[in-house]
Amino acid sequence: MIEVGKAAPAFSLPDQDGNKVKLADLKGRWVVLYFYPKDDTPGCTVEACQFTAGVKAFEKLDAVVYGCSADDAESHRKFIAKHKLKIDLLTDEDHAVMTKYGAWGEKVLYGKKSVGVIRSTVVIGPDGKVAAHWKKVKADGHADQVAKKIVELKGAAQ
Repeated sequence: MIEVGKAAPAFSLPDQDGNKVKLADLKGRWVVLYFYPKDDTPGCTVEACQFTAGVKAFEKLDAVVYGCSADDAESHRKFIAKHKLKIDLLTDEDHAVMTKYGAWGEKVLYGKKSVGVIRSTVVIGPDGKVAAHWKKVKADGHADQVAKKIVELKGAAQ
């Protein structure tokens, strides 16, 4: 399970172009890894578009943003093209990484229990440790919340 201050679970997942994205290769940078249920659904679109709108701010913070769902590469490519997204989307078809990050499990939607992706976000520091974790996220406004948290964390690290 995810704990702030502890090492982030290692992962290696394919992006929308089939390139492997490994946490180990991102050491030295801030990493925003947000988990979302489904490409091109209302809340997921709002979240992805807001992360895209803030991509320049994240770049200035030396942070890279990755969205992650169980959707396949083709679905990700269509979602990116349709909404002109400027972030990479990772595929976790077997939910193994989501499980390690606490983003797969039981949830309640409209009073109904189900098992699926829990919309959540992890910020991993340049040292590979979990710097911030949102266990349950409201899509609208979350990208700004994450950027502000990284500014705060970077200030505290100096």
